[in-house]
Amino acid sequence: MNWKILENNHQLEQIKEESFNKLQLIFKHSTRCIISKMALKNFENDFLLQDVIDAYYLDLIAYRNISNEIAEVFAVEHQSPQILLIKDGVVVYNESHERIDANVLKKVV
Repeated sequence: MNWKILENNHQLEQIKEESFNKLQLIFKHSTRCIISKMALKNFENDFLLQDVIDAYYLDLIAYRNISNEIAEVFAVEHQSPQILLIKDGVVVYNESHERIDANVLKKVV
């Protein structure tokens, strides 16, 4: 999986702007949580949408402040793990925990 690493708040504005040209995905991952590790592994194994989605990876432990800003900027409740699909500047799909499924995301796209 070719993740773009989300590691500063300024990238959120870039993600929002780019979402008008190409779907943007944020995967919020807790490196301390087994559920998050399983969700990430399963998602990476099934994700086949690299051509239509830019995928960002956020390490929640290292960058909790960015996760808080994501909740504020995109008006979503914080979850961990969590995926957010962003189109035209807004979240159009949001799932967390064991409901994170790349195969379901394919149907949404």
